[in-house]
Amino acid sequence: MPTPKAVDVTVWQIKQQAMQMAEELSVPPFWITDWLLYVIDKPALFLITDDSYQLSDVEAERFNAGVTKMQQGIPLAYLTGTQAFWSLDFTVNEHTLIPRPDTEVLVETVLEWIKNHPLSTTPMLKPMLKPMRLLDLGTGSGCIAISLAHELKLANKLKQVSWQVVAVDFSLEALKVAQHNAVSHAVDVEFVHSSWYDELPASDEPLFDVIVSNPPYIDESDEHLVHLVAEPISALSAPNYGLADIEHIVHHAPQYLKVGGLLAIEHGYDQGLAVRQLFSDNHFNNIRTIKDFGNNDRVTLGEFTKNKLQY
Repeated sequence: MPTPKAVDVTVWQIKQQAMQMAEELSVPPFWITDWLLYVIDKPALFLITDDSYQLSDVEAERFNAGVTKMQQGIPLAYLTGTQAFWSLDFTVNEHTLIPRPDTEVLVETVLEWIKNHPLSTTPMLKPMLKPMRLLDLGTGSGCIAISLAHELKLANKLKQVSWQVVAVDFSLEALKVAQHNAVSHAVDVEFVHSSWYDELPASDEPLFDVIVSNPPYIDESDEHLVHLVAEPISALSAPNYGLADIEHIVHHAPQYLKVGGLLAIEHGYDQGLAVRQLFSDNHFNNIRTIKDFGNNDRVTLGEFTKNKLQY
């Protein structure tokens, strides 16, 4: 594979080679140019206005080292340490999944439900004494919890509705990243070290108005997992054809949701029917599945309706 030498390398030369390099690496072409911009610490416009810029030896060597890592299966986000998601940039590392654009569908779906649901639209003659509560299970980098907390903080100032966001993860290293991201974006999220619900109180109070999750949902035998050498596999795959963790989350959700509360889960493109059945079997109604940007089933949501005293 042709890569620029460590001498006399210009932005223009790398631009000319970017498409071929990306094709041979089986990565998107923007990975090459975005990595270049990161290495030389320049804005995107620089690729057009200053393509005669000559990289220093140090910059050229660093650029080539990054290309080599891409060849070894390291994603761009792990090289730069950041990934854009929703309206924010998130720190990521090998302990967290890299946020995907399709997961933004989950954030959008939850925000739309909150906007239109009576729980959050009750006329406010005086400020609510108790905040509404949202739980994010398997938070990873915190991208879902923090994006929701950020949007709810902005949207609810006029409504005088406050939200308490709780996010859990089994990985202490992932929680460190999530806590860093929360501080960076000035949002208040309570982080809990827990395997799903295990460390949360199962009493009637306090309960959650919303539970969201992007759990592992890839079948453990899926051949595509072989190519994911950098991201934590435990955060991607699950037993029982990828449904084991989703089953656990849905089955126990009624113990932690208020009646009328929302459960929203991201899942695989071929799991919509199975997940809707799980919701139906566990006392949820108004069940529906939302498609992602590729028109694939991606998020299923439902409202818990069974009387708590009967559960």
